[in-house]
Amino acid sequence: MSTNSFDARTTLEVSGTTYEIFDLHKVEGADTLPFSLKVLLENLLRTEDGANITADDIRALGAWDPSDEPNREIQFTPARVIMQDFTGVPCVVDLATMREAIAELGGDPAKVNPLSPAEMVIDHSVVADLFGTPDAFARNVELEYQRNRERYQFLRWGQGAFDDFVVVPPGTGIVHQVNIEHLARVIFPREVNGVLQAYPDTCVGTDSHTTMVNGLGVVGWGVGGIEAEAAMLGQPVSMLIPRVVGFKLSGKLPEGATATDLVLTITEMLREHKVVGKFVEFFGPGVSQVPLANRATIGNMSPEYGSTIAIFPIDSKTTDYLRLTGRDEQQIALVEAYAKAQGLWHDDDAEPRYSEYLELDLGTIVPSIAGPKRPQDRIILAEAADAFGQAIGSYTDDASKAVHVTLADGADFDLPTGAVTIAAITSCTNTSNPSVMIGAGLLAKKAVEKGLSRKPWVKTSLAPGSKVVTDYYARAGLDTYLAKLDFDLVGYGCTTCIGNSGPLIPEVSAAVNSADLAVTSVLSGNRNFEGRINPDVKMNYLASPPLVVAYALAGRMDIDLLNEPLGEGSDGEPVYLRDIWPSTEEVEQVVNSSISSDMFSSRYADVFAGDDTWRSLPTPTGEVFEWDGDSTYVRKPPYFDNMPAQPAPVTDVADARVLLKLGDSVTTDHISPAGSIKADSPAGKYLTEHGVERKDFNSYGSRRGNHEVMIRGTFANIRLRNQIAPGTEGGFTRDFTAADGPVTTVYDAAQNYAAAGTPLVVLAGKEYGSGSSRDWAAKGTALLGVKVVIAESYERIHRSNLIGMGVLPLQFPEGENADSLGLTGEETFTFTGIEELNDGTTPKTVHVKADDIEFDAIVRIDTPGEADYYRNGGIMQYVLRSLLTS
Repeated sequence: MSTNSFDARTTLEVSGTTYEIFDLHKVEGADTLPFSLKVLLENLLRTEDGANITADDIRALGAWDPSDEPNREIQFTPARVIMQDFTGVPCVVDLATMREAIAELGGDPAKVNPLSPAEMVIDHSVVADLFGTPDAFARNVELEYQRNRERYQFLRWGQGAFDDFVVVPPGTGIVHQVNIEHLARVIFPREVNGVLQAYPDTCVGTDSHTTMVNGLGVVGWGVGGIEAEAAMLGQPVSMLIPRVVGFKLSGKLPEGATATDLVLTITEMLREHKVVGKFVEFFGPGVSQVPLANRATIGNMSPEYGSTIAIFPIDSKTTDYLRLTGRDEQQIALVEAYAKAQGLWHDDDAEPRYSEYLELDLGTIVPSIAGPKRPQDRIILAEAADAFGQAIGSYTDDASKAVHVTLADGADFDLPTGAVTIAAITSCTNTSNPSVMIGAGLLAKKAVEKGLSRKPWVKTSLAPGSKVVTDYYARAGLDTYLAKLDFDLVGYGCTTCIGNSGPLIPEVSAAVNSADLAVTSVLSGNRNFEGRINPDVKMNYLASPPLVVAYALAGRMDIDLLNEPLGEGSDGEPVYLRDIWPSTEEVEQVVNSSISSDMFSSRYADVFAGDDTWRSLPTPTGEVFEWDGDSTYVRKPPYFDNMPAQPAPVTDVADARVLLKLGDSVTTDHISPAGSIKADSPAGKYLTEHGVERKDFNSYGSRRGNHEVMIRGTFANIRLRNQIAPGTEGGFTRDFTAADGPVTTVYDAAQNYAAAGTPLVVLAGKEYGSGSSRDWAAKGTALLGVKVVIAESYERIHRSNLIGMGVLPLQFPEGENADSLGLTGEETFTFTGIEELNDGTTPKTVHVKADDIEFDAIVRIDTPGEADYYRNGGIMQYVLRSLLTS
């Protein structure tokens, strides 16, 4: 029961139903807060308990000074947790392990149970193995079940063993699209202690693109799986009241520009503005000109510019979307009534307090792509060919190289440098947006009518975010034309965007590898980091779905799409992009005539049931999971082995050696890849030794329930460059337990260091850990024996994940880095001052001595809650001990 210091508890009647709500107007200053901070304020009002959340916390948020640097910690309690299977499986593995651990310490296993609704969508496991055939979807799903049967049986056990945990089965859609189309409530009705309450829907998710739900006005962001587990078990998320960037929108998108072009522009602007760890909030008259699907596209890309959230307020576009997607009228009425009563309904003319400001006229947006390795590296389409020409030199010494290829069907051609070998309509970012998806279908229709076809070396795929997409394609008659260009349905899931692109056309792959040819991919995704999309492909570009189709027709990245023909039509005349690009009016007509609420209602009516294959899976039962010692997918991890009921004091770190010295923009993909497992890698050798054939290796992402695979895969990305092992690429380092420090794999070196009792250090540059909210990037780091990471700067999620695994994140002094300090990575490191944490305080710096080099590194434990996690050896240990004593 809330303490209710502000007498805020009141009621709201909506269509004959009475809800208890907590009135924001009772808090001084609430009316001029940004939308997002109003949502946080309501959260504190409703959960005030006089201990973790106090009246002073609430007053501090109401009196928030936008000019202040974040310094006030609050405890945010999300309404629900949402997961995808790559990060969700290890969450359930950890919960199952915690049940055993609490029992061993004399506690009740039933205490390890979600206290907030937890929802998982299985969307990361389908691989685009087959393409270009009508049965590609069915065959890919069949392969998915063959590979992932153990994981899926384990998740079915979890669905039965844990309360308030539901699973959306495979072949349904992408987590973020399912979230906005069905799971998100916007305003959450829930019975609490016998009283029906209404409050803003909020969530944390185990995928960084959880922020897609910000487009609906839902405050939610990505966290690591270990933070999500804590939230599921009732632990609030410790955070500092953030700075809020007001982003004013005006005007409307011009003819020829898409939502993808808009989001790539915003990504570039916000990355340049430096919004890491901040809230971004859109306001102004242009907000009402941005359709809900475009808002979701913008929110989705928040991790790419680094903000915690990128949110739009609630307005009529929100309720129109809820109605379109089949929500019931009582829920829609509640959303509108609650938002208006609480001052959460958007007003074009209102301007809340903001810390910083940006502005964009939507009318200035031009067609764009991004690449070849970062989503924030936007390229105006008119300059794309020149930009490719400038970039290619970093990937090959001979930009004119070509290889002659003959396919099994007899087709032969010269495969050029820069050939587009993958063209994929994939990822939640764009497949949730009917305008760009219909645009791609119309462009395909016009291309087919002109007599164009994809180039024979291009692997094409269509992986929508929900079944509704294929429904409206069929109703509009566009699926036929996409299929004629070999954009057949390959699956409902992330596929290419997560690295599940499947193999290239075999003859193309062989030619690329034999000649070390630099080839490209084009995808309608949000991530194009090195080594992510496909191991054969060096350069990756993000583009709108219509441009993905266009590049499949052109087959090369060095083309000027605005001035060169895509190909020759059936009449022998050249066909240009302008000849087949659909107008905004054409797209809107098809959208309006082919999409209806009945599609959403029917597709989501029984969304948790799954198909016959899912329902027929044998399902383990019982409160505690029975581990299979022979499993190569799901194994009991060692996090709680020999864990005492009380934490031991933290200690300084002495005589540590450097495991890796890394540069800037090292992503969680570099640290813990999600894609294919090489046969000669430590993980590949482990699987082979355990009787797994190469064809059944699956991906690192699918094996996240097996710590043995994941430890061996940590720092194993094929594009990782470790500066203490110059001349190597991939998971290699030098092992200083041996004379002269020979080069070996990261895993083997770490094993030798562990045997010698030597703690490890990672040195890194700027933006360390950017990208996906990948808990295994921190888990693997910790299990390799790394005790300290020193970086120039961190992305938010990975820094907190390191603390959650008991790894200390330090930052080089301002303006310094490893090179400027003269660190080579061959030094022996000692860290003093860490033990101050035992006094209940957090030191601002610790002293670092690396042979003759000494400096004070900044401690990046940013909140008292994080300090508690670190003292306990990690967040899971902290939560387990809390449950034991509760």
